[in-house]
This record gives sequence, C-alpha cells and structure tokens, in this order.
Amino acid sequence: MSGDVLAALFGALVGAGALLAWSGLAPARSGARASTLAGESGRVLSAHPRRVVAVLAAGTIAFLVTGWPMGAVLAGLAAWGLPGVLGRDAADTSERSEAVAALAEHLRDIMAAGAGIEEALAAAAPVAPPRIRDECMRLAVRVPREGFEPALRAFGAECADPTADLVVTALLISRRTHAADLGARLGAVAEAARGEALMVARVQAGRARLRTAVRVVVATTFGFAGVLAALDRSFLVAYDDALGQAWLVVVGLIFAVSLGALRRMARVDEAPRLLARAATTGEAGP
Repeated sequence: MSGDVLAALFGALVGAGALLAWSGLAPARSGARASTLAGESGRVLSAHPRRVVAVLAAGTIAFLVTGWPMGAVLAGLAAWGLPGVLGRDAADTSERSEAVAALAEHLRDIMAAGAGIEEALAAAAPVAPPRIRDECMRLAVRVPREGFEPALRAFGAECADPTADLVVTALLISRRTHAADLGARLGAVAEAARGEALMVARVQAGRARLRTAVRVVVATTFGFAGVLAALDRSFLVAYDDALGQAWLVVVGLIFAVSLGALRRMARVDEAPRLLARAATTGEAGP
C-alpha cells in the first residue's frame, strides 16, 4: 500500500510540475521576456495555494482510483483549469459600466443646480455606486491636495475602464475650455455606458446557457468515468497499457482545446482605454 501511495504522490507531482512548467514557459502579457521557471513557479505557488493543493489532491485520488499516471496528470490539470473556465466571470463589466453611468448622471444633476466641478465631485463621492465608491472618495480627497487634473488622471488609472476615461476626458476638456455644455457631455457618456452595459448583459445571458451546458457535459463525463473506475474497472481496462495512456492524452487534449475555446468565447473584449493610449504613445492627451 505504501508503494501505491508513493506512486500516487509521484503522479500528482508530475501533474503539478507539468502545470508549473507550462506557466513558466508562457510569455508574459506585458510583452517582457519570460522569467525563469523557478521564479514563475514560486509566483504560481504563492498566488494560488489552494489550487496547488487541489492539483495535488486530484492527482493523488485519480492515481489511487485508476492507477493511471496520465490520469493523475490530467486530473491535476483539470483541478487547476476547470474552476477558471466553468466558474463565474472574474469581473462584471456590465455592473462597472452601470456604475460609471450613474456617476456621470450624479455629476450632471449636481452641476445643473449651480455647483462647480470640484464641488460636484466632492458631493457625488459619498453617494457614488458601491462598485466605484472607493475610487470616487479618493478622488474627492486628491482634488484639493494634488490638483484637479492629476487627481482626475489618478482616478482614471484606478478605474482602468474605457467608460471612466470618457468621464475624465469630458471633465478635463470642460475645465480647460470653460465649456458650458458639460452636462450634455456627461449625459451622453451616461447614455453610452448604459447602452454598453445592456449589450454586455445580453451577451453574458446568452453565454450563461452555453456555460451551463458545458458544465453538464463535463460533470457527466468525469462522473461517469469515476463511477466506472470505482465500481467496474473492466470497462476501462483498455487504458491500462501504454497505448491506452496515449489515447487518454488525446482525450485530455481534446478537452483542453475545447475548454480553451470556450474561455476565449466567454471573454468580452473591451474598447481601448483613451487615457492609457495617450500615456503609452506619449501624447499630451485631453
């Protein structure tokens, strides 16, 4: 029994090592050179300790139940990747757009009562939507300390949202040119943000049905294989030899490609940020 446990741990470690090696060889998003495997592995371990534990546990259990080395590897990779693919979206773009639209409308209504831009920002911060309230509170504190334009640019950098960049741009242009139509501009930004939020909500609702169907297929496939492995291994004898393990790799690759395509389909591409583009190209910006 001790030999089986050691073999199971070895299989789980192989799965974790393959995962960390893949992470280490992947290029950085910023376009910089890839770091060394040891440094990348350390970042993965520190950033996702629960997932690493799940990888080791899944690989160990899979090897104990099936006795397949590649089964342990695939189970570990599934424990790492499936939660991110089949779980909830990390960020809700529609909620963020709604929050920015509400902020623009607050500023428009406050300024319509005769308040200046600085007074409107200070008055709108406490009643800003919870999604961006912290950023608005910091903006209200920065304006008298750092100045109007640096505080607004810092606010845009914290929000990191194209719609928020439009609000910041409208405020900056109106302040510089002393334009009297700021309320109309903020109203147009709010209308555009709400339209974008509605579009994103509709897209996410359609994709939610697809994700539910994929969850059912994945759960049925893995559940059926687990039941067969636990109750009647005669149906899975074909995977015990080297050829069967090779076919198991093929099946795993098919699942990986399919789930990767699903993740790309579920990603909502955002419009390029106006302020970030100006900072990158060295332009003066608005």
